[in-house]
Amino acid sequence: MPFIETSTDAKLHYDHLNPDSDNTPVLLLHGLLGTGRKDLGHVMDWLVASGYPVIAPSLRGYGQSEPKPRDFPYRFYDRDAKDIVAFLDALTIDKVHVLGYSDGGEVALISAGTAPEKFVSVTTIGSTGYFDEQVRVVVQGYRPGHIWITKEEIELHQIKDPDAFSREWQRATIMLVDSGGDVAVNVAPKLTMPVLMMLGERDSLNPRKNADHFLSAGVNQGRVMVFEAGHPVHDEQTEAFQKAFLAHIQASEK
Repeated sequence: MPFIETSTDAKLHYDHLNPDSDNTPVLLLHGLLGTGRKDLGHVMDWLVASGYPVIAPSLRGYGQSEPKPRDFPYRFYDRDAKDIVAFLDALTIDKVHVLGYSDGGEVALISAGTAPEKFVSVTTIGSTGYFDEQVRVVVQGYRPGHIWITKEEIELHQIKDPDAFSREWQRATIMLVDSGGDVAVNVAPKLTMPVLMMLGERDSLNPRKNADHFLSAGVNQGRVMVFEAGHPVHDEQTEAFQKAFLAHIQASEK
């Protein structure tokens, strides 16, 4: 599990599995308070068993990645996307499929809109590219941090003050809502590759109407799939997720 320094002043720790495979690599992006292994570990193992190379970085400030502490400036997703594009450049990887979970899905959409030539397909789980007022209501319930951030997460990400972490994430997310909710809408027309957005019907933070709003902003080959699940579709509906994801990435290469 090596590190790589990017032109965006990040030092990202990452897993690179099955690198000798001739298949297009799959880039996995984790969510809030996650890492590739923590959020998508069984997906990593399944993809390797299916013959795919897997690249799973920890976003800046998470896990062993730097700089620390993880912070949340306004439009922090944009900063993460710049890191990811620079990360691929540093690894001299020209083409990937990207799968992003939760916050990682928002980063995946922006990354693909920033450098569409690098992305063969985009898949998101529990992400919508657009935040409406409903997001504000849900996010306001995530405080204080010491109640909902676990001891394991505090240790994993070296969080000195979980309450401050929670307040900063909440403030930045609400600023996105107040500014019109555009997480990735501005880059939607640049997403020329196939885009699959997976949502759980019980995911209160990510309603289908927000994903539909995003796709209607100019995504040429976008679609939504809704599963009988909550936020982590890949954990709660693993077989259905695997079938849909594999079909999506295989179709995108034809």
